Amino acid sequence: MKPRSRDSRKGDNGIVLVVGGSKLYHGAPVLSSLAALRSGTDLVFTATPRSNVIPVRCYSPDLIVLPLPDDKLTAGSVNRLMAMLPKKPHSAGVGMGMSISKPQALLSLISQLLKADTRIILDASALIPEVLKQIKGTGAVVTPHAGEYKRLFEEDAGTNLETQTSNVQNAAKEYGITIVLKGSTNIISDGRKCHTAMIKRSSPAMTVGGMGDILSGLLAGYLTKYDSFHASILGVYLNGMAAKIAYERVGLHMIATDVIEDLPHVMKSFDLISE
Repeated sequence: MKPRSRDSRKGDNGIVLVVGGSKLYHGAPVLSSLAALRSGTDLVFTATPRSNVIPVRCYSPDLIVLPLPDDKLTAGSVNRLMAMLPKKPHSAGVGMGMSISKPQALLSLISQLLKADTRIILDASALIPEVLKQIKGTGAVVTPHAGEYKRLFEEDAGTNLETQTSNVQNAAKEYGITIVLKGSTNIISDGRKCHTAMIKRSSPAMTVGGMGDILSGLLAGYLTKYDSFHASILGVYLNGMAAKIAYERVGLHMIATDVIEDLPHVMKSFDLISE
């Protein structure tokens, strides 16, 4: 893990934007934002529909909430968001629990973020085939499970580990992105030779809703400090280790917020401070 400078100031250790949420899935961007903060990021801006703003703000005083005018992501809400950002984000996690009006709205958001040199991780609703052309060669991270992989790449990931690994490697190389295929064994690749990792899920309790949102937040946080491949490895590994601790504490009754609570206990042993 990279050490933190003793003289660092707020913002030096990363600024993250999380864009997500809808009428149904109001908690997804909250979990992602808290995980991004737990990664060691200094500031996280949470953009979510106005209908979610009060409950999100009430949940945690650590969240800086930016209200989007529409319940679905629209071109107008994208422009409003980019105009209201207090600071330029180093990375952005997009899609968690989000409802999209039209693909063009998502493409507009990605385009404006890339123009601002913001590194991107796409999850959940943002994993649609229309984004591939836009993120090609950018080093963006996508985090699909098997069903989302099929929707994004319009082909199956495969049914066994060998086939899945080969398909992930080939797709990552073709599009110049990092792919995190989530499953009982997580497969991570940026398509380059010797740049593929496999990390087993630490507990079957990780099937609980919200675990993918936590992972997306961790990846967004680590993207402010590391390249896409290594940020993905760190996110998947530490998410799994925190889930292992939570499982040992509460068993199969674990929920996503249990993992959020245990993230610092895993990460603390890696803390370094430089002069």
